Order: sequence, then C-alpha cells, then structure tokens
Amino acid sequence: MHKSAVCVFLASVLLLCNTAPVDHHGGSDAKCPLMVKILDAVKGAPAGSVALKVSRRSANGEWTQVANGVTDPTGEVHDLITEQDFSAGVYRVEFDTKSYWKGEGRTPFHEVAEVVFEAHTEGHRHYTLALLLSPFSYTTTAVVVKTHD
Repeated sequence: MHKSAVCVFLASVLLLCNTAPVDHHGGSDAKCPLMVKILDAVKGAPAGSVALKVSRRSANGEWTQVANGVTDPTGEVHDLITEQDFSAGVYRVEFDTKSYWKGEGRTPFHEVAEVVFEAHTEGHRHYTLALLLSPFSYTTTAVVVKTHD
C-alpha cells in the first residue's frame, strides 16, 4: 500500500510539472509573470473555482494583498499580476482550499494552503506555482524560468 501511494504521488508531481505551460507564456511574461495551476488529486482533474490571494511582505514584516483570482475550469489562473506590480520581494499565495473541498462535499483538514517564496532574487523570472490538492494534504512545486538576460 505504501509503495502504491508513493507511486501515485510521484506520478502526480510529474503530471504537475508537465502541465505547467512554461513555453506558452514565454512571449507574454509582461502580462503573466506569476501563473497558478491546481490539480485535484481525488478526482485526478484540474481544480476549478479555487479562490486565491497574493500578498507581498513589506520591510516591517506586514503582508499587503497585491492580487487575487479564481482558478478557471482548467485549474489555472492567468494574468494574476502584472510584471510592474510583481517586484522583487517575498510573496505569499494563499489558496482557499476549505471552500473548494466543501463545494466538493468533503470535510478538509486545512483551512488554506499557503506558498511563501522570494521572487526575483537573481533578476526577472516567470513563476508557475503548481498545487496538488487532497482533503488532508497538499503538495506544491514551482517552475521558475529566467525570462530576460
């Protein structure tokens, strides 16, 4: 049983990495420097209608919301934040997983899933955050691509 769970997990991570549309956004990074992709591990399908918000940490440690969105039927959010608004700094993406699972008729363990990361430490990058959801766990990965030399 344990080996099969590990195999399912690894296959899911591979699927997330392969579904991240890195090439699709290469030419339009000014409009989409941060993209999100969410998959429902229970259904094995994209997780649509998941609300999320993006916050940036200020110098004094306080979080300021800079963007919000909802995943489309493909589990993605495009045009979340502009390149101008996505300056270097520490960001938090908070996914409203509880509402999603309640809508699916399940009682989840987590209220939210959070991803906190530092952006643009080595120049401009395009970020694709991938989230694999289940009612009692979540896994994230990121595809980070340098867009300018």
